[in-house]
Amino acid sequence: MYQLTIKPRFLETDALGHINHTVLPVWLEDGREPIFLLFMPELNVKNWNLILAKLEISYKKQIYFGTPVELRTYLKKIGNASMTVRQEIWQNKEICAVGEVTNIHFDHQAQKAMPIPKHIRQELEKHLYKPA
Repeated sequence: MYQLTIKPRFLETDALGHINHTVLPVWLEDGREPIFLLFMPELNVKNWNLILAKLEISYKKQIYFGTPVELRTYLKKIGNASMTVRQEIWQNKEICAVGEVTNIHFDHQAQKAMPIPKHIRQELEKHLYKPA
């Protein structure tokens, strides 16, 4: 599991007083940075080889300004050329949202998926999701 602590900012709140639902995809992307680094150690956008195929978020509880949030990132499934990432957002020891993202390892020049290299797969496997 990869972990990241986020300090919600006041500007991320909405008129209802909680963190706006549009903020969570940004947080989730931030939590996937360790995975991006495995594929692109220099995070050079000219050599970016992951594309987002699907993003789904289930909102379970409101998230508020003023209290840190813990973002947990796991690998739910690792395919030949794709992976499903499960992410959980926790605040005050309660799960507030669950995100699932499917990324594809992609060759932009050939315009097709390419296999995940063995050394990256081995590192990803260390972070497989194990439900409680």
